[in-house]
Amino acid sequence: MQTREPRSTETDARQTGERIERELMILTRQREMTAPHRLAGAEGLDRSAYVLLSRIEVQGPMSVTDLVEAFGLAPSTLTRQTAALLKDGLVERTLDPDGGIARKFRMTRKGREMLRANREVVVDGITQVVAGWTPERLDGFIADLRQFNQDIEQITGRPWPR
Repeated sequence: MQTREPRSTETDARQTGERIERELMILTRQREMTAPHRLAGAEGLDRSAYVLLSRIEVQGPMSVTDLVEAFGLAPSTLTRQTAALLKDGLVERTLDPDGGIARKFRMTRKGREMLRANREVVVDGITQVVAGWTPERLDGFIADLRQFNQDIEQITGRPWPR
């Protein structure tokens, strides 16, 4: 009988990281399955609009500086993205409700409606994928995914409001 040498914990961790990376890469590619712009019946938001509107939805009006802190992106990137949202009528500039100097972006009715319609398409696609999963498997998957995201948020210092 042949014995194997014990693998180092570092090697195991690296291989695990590589396996997770591959699955996350595939997952982001699979997002196309539920992307509203690929499906009939919904005017699709691009990924950045979907994420920005989702953040503004949960956090309330945000300035470019707030968005830079939340996402860790360059101000120029967020300025371009918010300009596109403004142009499409998905957000509007408003005075800071807390009395600050900076203007903030808040969702318009059109922005809320488009986000809701797009989210419905995404949720419908996800629901199809997990339709045969047991409640226990779903609960475990959601708990693990949430923990994974919270660990990333802890490392980056950019939590997502829940």
